Amino acid sequence: MRTLVHLSDLHFGRVDPAVLAPLAQAVADARPDVVVVSGDLTQRARRAQFREAAGFLARLPQPQVVVPGNHDVPLYDVGRRLLAPLARFRRYVHAEPFPEYADDTLTVIGVNTARALVFKGGRINRGQVGALMRRFRALPAAHVRVVVSHHPFEQGPHATVRDRVGRADMARRALAGCRIDLFLSGHLHRSHQALAEPVDEGGYAGLVVHAGTATSTRGRGEANAFNVLRVTSNSLVLDTLAFDPRHARFASVAQARYRRSPERGWALAGDRPARFPPVE
Repeated sequence: MRTLVHLSDLHFGRVDPAVLAPLAQAVADARPDVVVVSGDLTQRARRAQFREAAGFLARLPQPQVVVPGNHDVPLYDVGRRLLAPLARFRRYVHAEPFPEYADDTLTVIGVNTARALVFKGGRINRGQVGALMRRFRALPAAHVRVVVSHHPFEQGPHATVRDRVGRADMARRALAGCRIDLFLSGHLHRSHQALAEPVDEGGYAGLVVHAGTATSTRGRGEANAFNVLRVTSNSLVLDTLAFDPRHARFASVAQARYRRSPERGWALAGDRPARFPPVE
């Protein structure tokens, strides 16, 4: 079994400081094999905000797969936005175009969907999709394949089609033969999970998982939260932990179990996932 911790939308520059220490403790308690952060580390891509974000990441277990979000591109500094949109992310976090974790069971690859010419949305291009295809196609059938992006490949119940990553349909069609198991994303500040619609009838069903915001004050009706995924080649337990201010800790609020068929992909095992509770 492998354990992934999935955080998103930290938004340093607009965080609730009360959640930082409990979050770091909860992540450590999960004993993850890899920590995934699906973008928006900062609120406005300022140096001080990146330094704070990098300092917080240093408190979390390694290894990590971290991708940028649209908030990690400068908004008001037009010159920097157009000429070096991710320069500060690369300086303070990392410069890998496809950050990766891999072992004998699991491969996790991050892809950047933030763009200088799109303020809120994101895009993925054919070159990025081709790089993912080459890496995933080389893996054995039983291997669990995970793509990490900031913008979701499917919109879910809390968003419009504009919140999906641009060219999502192209990417999903191209990746269909790679049998992607998990698409991890953020951006919506709402926790959600769903079986992705197979591109072809009878095709492989992956699982789309959105993480809420782990630390931001902009919760959009939900408490700060993150996901813990415990996965094997044929099973997955997805646990969502939310911050309880009364006890100053993160606790499980929703859990779902899935089973994987080598031919058809993932299916819910047992009851439907619990609905995420609103902020009290």
